[in-house]
Amino acid sequence: MTILIENLTFDSIIGILESERITPQKVIIDCIINYPYTQNTFINYAEVTAHIQNSIQKNEFFLIEEALQSLGATLKKEFSSISTLSLTLRKPDILDNCTVGVQENFIF
Repeated sequence: MTILIENLTFDSIIGILESERITPQKVIIDCIINYPYTQNTFINYAEVTAHIQNSIQKNEFFLIEEALQSLGATLKKEFSSISTLSLTLRKPDILDNCTVGVQENFIF
């Protein structure tokens, strides 16, 4: 089974610039989770989205790469049935002429 979470958007302290350490900025997260679904074993996508937002906001990461690696590890720990995971984190407002971000694929 595949869970798709697209355009999860919230504000967070994230980045290395002085202004990024003071003022929360918009981040957008996409998440694709694959896991072996059964009627008795499912992953609650509302819990996944809450976990993602809480993790990013609580940790106030300096690098978006570190944020993604940490998020991959904590999602697997919290939702152990995940077999593969794809995460994308974008910062749409940091540059005037584009959206920047990182993506990582995890195979557990």
